[in-house]
Amino acid sequence: MKYLMILLAMLTATGCAMNDIVELNKPTKQNFDLSDMDKDGVITARENCAGTLIGAEVDNYGCGQVNDINDSQELKILFANNSEVIEPQYYDQIEKIAKLMKKYPTTKVVIEGHTSLRGSYELNLALSQKRAKSVVDILESTFGIDSQRLSAVGYSFDRPIDTSGTPEAEERNRRVISTISGEDTMSKMRWNIYTVDDENE
Repeated sequence: MKYLMILLAMLTATGCAMNDIVELNKPTKQNFDLSDMDKDGVITARENCAGTLIGAEVDNYGCGQVNDINDSQELKILFANNSEVIEPQYYDQIEKIAKLMKKYPTTKVVIEGHTSLRGSYELNLALSQKRAKSVVDILESTFGIDSQRLSAVGYSFDRPIDTSGTPEAEERNRRVISTISGEDTMSKMRWNIYTVDDENE
């Protein structure tokens, strides 16, 4: 009787084990696309920015970071009295603007012209506009920047930075300012063991 009970227990256990067997010869159906087509570490099912540059830093949805560019600087250009002509020795400053705009092709620039407090408002308004336009013309004709990305605006003497009335103040107020704005669409790359070597090439 004892042996019969042991045999029944074994058969029962074997039957339960047989019922738990799962066939593996059929492929498992995936509800989501787990592939990573652009190899950025984010599966296609969660991808919002396909075609990411290989090695770029991305967020959880496969999108690289976009940084705003807002660069404003004064150009040290000296104009002759009542003149908008820019002498060649000042072209290197304008070239720096052009290089930045070529590096970030979605950017645009506004060139501001400002004058000293001498003379009539109307004369200075026209002069400040001409001086700003001179910078824009050089960016376009000499450095190949598309005119659609360039704007010039003259402020006459509406925005002086020095109202002391000294000759030095007049010189400071006669200025041209460039403001570049847009987005940095270049991908920031992840660090890897070859990064240092790449930078030294």
